[in-house]
Amino acid sequence: MNWITKIIKAGEKIKTAIRDRATKEDIAKSDWTSCCKGPILKTDLEKNLWVCPDCNKHHRIKPKQRFDILFGKNNYEIFKTPIPKDDPLGFVDSKPYKERLKTARKKTGLECSMVVAEGSINQIKITAVASDFDFMGASIGAAEGEAFLYAAQHAIENQQPLLMVATGGGMKMQESLISLSQMTRTTLAINEVKAAGLPYIVLMADPVAGGITASYAMLGDLHIAEPGALIAFAGARVIQGTVKEELPEGFQKSEYVQKTGFVDAIVERKDLASKIGTLLSILLKKNSDISSEQNETSEDSLSVTRAAS
Repeated sequence: MNWITKIIKAGEKIKTAIRDRATKEDIAKSDWTSCCKGPILKTDLEKNLWVCPDCNKHHRIKPKQRFDILFGKNNYEIFKTPIPKDDPLGFVDSKPYKERLKTARKKTGLECSMVVAEGSINQIKITAVASDFDFMGASIGAAEGEAFLYAAQHAIENQQPLLMVATGGGMKMQESLISLSQMTRTTLAINEVKAAGLPYIVLMADPVAGGITASYAMLGDLHIAEPGALIAFAGARVIQGTVKEELPEGFQKSEYVQKTGFVDAIVERKDLASKIGTLLSILLKKNSDISSEQNETSEDSLSVTRAAS
């Protein structure tokens, strides 16, 4: 290959890279997105809570969109959480970690991938955490760990249930053991929430993977998942290559994970607020119907005891 051919090929690669980048940017800024039947208006998808009306795919959504669905439009308070040193290890791969953080912050408007909020469902005050997958795949580092601990502490101090909307690709390799230590820190925080007698509910949204699955996503009192959500530790191809056999259909999807006992219920996005509200009412014994039923049961038991005497 002579030098002219090399220059031509290099030019073609640059053109392809620019075209691909432009396409992604155009799609992000466009009024349209795509699903099973092709283009669909984002406004139409939003009206259906970002769920495809044809194939029922639950598209990924932002933390604020998640809170709007759970608590009502802007009917919640978002907290500013502590942000530790950005790049404790001075990590560089194809680009510096600081540059990746800068890009993610510009893209999402967030300081880290986790957002903590307080809102109400069924007149029950809740501390909730949700992640933005557009922020480096919602991977976990020291900042996300601090956000989770802040949420746990807020829940305990205000005697509120803690709801974790778990999503993300795992731990941040750019923070090495600092990132991995967040698995331990979040686990200890969850233990404190439970020791305070408060429910910890996990809602799994596509995708949940790696160290997220291996820590706070699997420690809930109740595990709820959206339809079709990927829930995994290692990737399916890695597992298939290890066990040397075909994996079952739908492997690692929420429906399959429910069958194997790691998910308690699969709930459509439109039903999440009411289902979570009902579950919390039962767990906290705050539902009037439940209280009435318990009183009636107690009175019936007392009558039977008296009659026996």
